[in-house]
Amino acid sequence: MGNQRRRATGDARDFDAVVVGSGPNGLAAAILLRQQGLSVLLLEAKQTIGGGLRSAELTLPGFVHDICSAVHPLAISSPFLQTLPLAKFGLEFLYPPVAAAHPLDGGAAALLAGTVSDVARTLGPDERAYSKLMGPIVQHWEELLPDLLAPLHLPKDPLMLARFGWEGLPSATWLARRFRTVEARALIAGMAAHGMQPLSNYTTAAIALLFLASGHDKGWPIPRGGSMAISNALGAYYLSMGGKIETGIAVTSFAQLPSSRCVLLDLTPRQLLRLADSRWSPLYRRQLGKFRYGMGVFKIDWALAGQIPFLSEGCRAAGTVHIGGTFEEIAASEEATAKGILAERPFVLLAQPSVHDSSRAPAGRHVAWAYCHVPNGSQVDMTERIERQVERMAPGFRELILARHVYNTEQLEEYNPNYVGGDINGGVMDIRQFWTRPALKWSPYRTSEKSVYICSASTPPGGGVHGMCGYHAAKRALRDVFGLSPAHP
Repeated sequence: MGNQRRRATGDARDFDAVVVGSGPNGLAAAILLRQQGLSVLLLEAKQTIGGGLRSAELTLPGFVHDICSAVHPLAISSPFLQTLPLAKFGLEFLYPPVAAAHPLDGGAAALLAGTVSDVARTLGPDERAYSKLMGPIVQHWEELLPDLLAPLHLPKDPLMLARFGWEGLPSATWLARRFRTVEARALIAGMAAHGMQPLSNYTTAAIALLFLASGHDKGWPIPRGGSMAISNALGAYYLSMGGKIETGIAVTSFAQLPSSRCVLLDLTPRQLLRLADSRWSPLYRRQLGKFRYGMGVFKIDWALAGQIPFLSEGCRAAGTVHIGGTFEEIAASEEATAKGILAERPFVLLAQPSVHDSSRAPAGRHVAWAYCHVPNGSQVDMTERIERQVERMAPGFRELILARHVYNTEQLEEYNPNYVGGDINGGVMDIRQFWTRPALKWSPYRTSEKSVYICSASTPPGGGVHGMCGYHAAKRALRDVFGLSPAHP
């Protein structure tokens, strides 16, 4: 259909659209453009597509590790991705019975498992407070999520979005004051810490609510075979529609690109400046130069002789485990990291996919994945501190380690240039930069160059495997360049 469109308009350009970068946002943008009948070329610097959605045998033969993302609550809930027939292209999600667990010293744990009532009943004196907080949000989650995963716009349900904003605009520290038990407060801390910023910051309560609601709504699934299954399915679906992919093409100049009517860049501001500093207007260039990147991560993958022996049975059944102790411990760790100080007892996000997916490791063996937050650009080896935190909640863990693979912030950025300084969120997602990322513009996806758009996690709604940055950027391009307005998913 794209060729027919060009013949009809007399346009002799090579493609209607070129997308640079094949992470989930680049793939989503390419798919939406192709769905509208345009000819689309997707370019990727590496030999395989995926961005943060890749898997490999990083440690030992037969042990399949997720190089970046591992657990995908937003992928299964994404208003765009869930409209795609990805199951027909080999994608199967597995659902741990406990979406996320938060162990505490002595063997206790807070568990995100089941309905709001199920979790509330485990919180004793906080049962009513948790139900009052999460009940209305989860009840309206399907209507809320498209508005939350979008740029500023007129919402479908203004009253419900305003209620969510009332609860989510404050800090996680403020939100935690509504609860009395150590378990409830720790659960809030672990969820909010996904935001990679101090828990005292405004809007960190919203991050906690988003992850809690996602867990209650559809769970925190893992893809069978590894996260690469998501990118493989997206790529296969795109190709089935007649889209084109070229890998091994590192784009360093616009001169490398074939002619097209528009270009979408799954890149962060730093890459935009390197790509075409002189093309951007002085104002846009200044705004890109002031864009703030956040905390980095230090990541470990383990090949294990057995399952991690968490003291809590609920933790052993979880797909994701938040390790960091009490709310106060986690808040102190994140505050220190934001100030450029390495935490002695860091907050650790751990995934254990082989507990639920036997294809990830040889029989009787397991893989696990973990990272902690570090100051942006830090090259300090955090292996000892992370493993000490895991051992704290799972005595005997270290004895199971067969091999490990680590990434510091520099190595993560080398693997994926969008992870500047190890920042996997594409820039700080605080209240100052959430709606204005990457620049203060009516449409955050437009650059200062006509028909060139940015579609990375450096645009709303930010980091996460949901594809909505790419979807909204492509939708903007379709309206501006082609006069098309696809319906909301």
